[in-house]
Amino acid sequence: MISYRGFTKRFGRQVAVEGLTLEVSAGETVALLGPNGSGKTTSLKAAAGLVRATEGEVLVGAPPRPAGDAGARWCCSFLPQKVAFPEALSGREVVDFHRALRGGEAARTDEVLRFASLNGAGDRLVHTYSGGMIQRLGLAVAMLPDAPILLLDEPTAALDPAGLAAFYGLVERRRRAGSTLLFTSHQLGDAERLADRVAVLVEGRLVGLFTERDLARRMADQGTMRVRLETATATREALAAAREVCPGATLDGDDIVVPGSSALRPAVLQRIQAAGGILSGLTTEEGRLDKLYLELVKDEREGQA
Repeated sequence: MISYRGFTKRFGRQVAVEGLTLEVSAGETVALLGPNGSGKTTSLKAAAGLVRATEGEVLVGAPPRPAGDAGARWCCSFLPQKVAFPEALSGREVVDFHRALRGGEAARTDEVLRFASLNGAGDRLVHTYSGGMIQRLGLAVAMLPDAPILLLDEPTAALDPAGLAAFYGLVERRRRAGSTLLFTSHQLGDAERLADRVAVLVEGRLVGLFTERDLARRMADQGTMRVRLETATATREALAAAREVCPGATLDGDDIVVPGSSALRPAVLQRIQAAGGILSGLTTEEGRLDKLYLELVKDEREGQA
């Protein structure tokens, strides 16, 4: 349904995306993850037909057509990262306007206002809305057409808990209906909850493509446990014991630092205690996306060397 084929986009000398090749199948949900400036929004806008490729192409729909074609745009619904609506209109009037543009039935207005948890505020003027409510209004507009492809740019960025619940419900309904979803996010939780696959972009390049399970496993492997003992003199012996289970264990001041999956930690603690170590402190830190990005960039650069 969405096909990036060597897609490259430059803005003057700035390369926003370089050589992106990615296939999103019909009915699949794919998350684009990456730090700021990694090319996520540019890639999404290209699929929406709002950005033209400098090199390569982006095809959308079935049969596949260039993303800029009118027929390709008609099969997509796009939610930008920052939404803005006329403040003198009510939420209902905004939805009605966009519904008429897409040729939807009048009853659809009430449906999407209710789905986006705005049914109680639909008649209020937009200038009275909070940032989270405006984001929910954007979701309502994006869900208006029965488009087979949804393109969502940071859809959860400004949502409050009620808005998040509404968003997850909307996405689940569209997934069950067979829609194809491509969305960007900084939140690992969004990818874990919604995505079938996760594409990681860093510095405009695709540096990793994972299933949700693969990503969770890789993040787990990047966690760390820090152990402090009551007696500092016992730390060296405890470190040697920890390395019997986790060879990568190191010493940081008075702390034993154990990298890797949480599955290793109970066995490490048992070995430390068996060696006579008495714990006085224990902290854990799970894998972070920024560490994953750095690791993927390193792997990419070493692969090109």
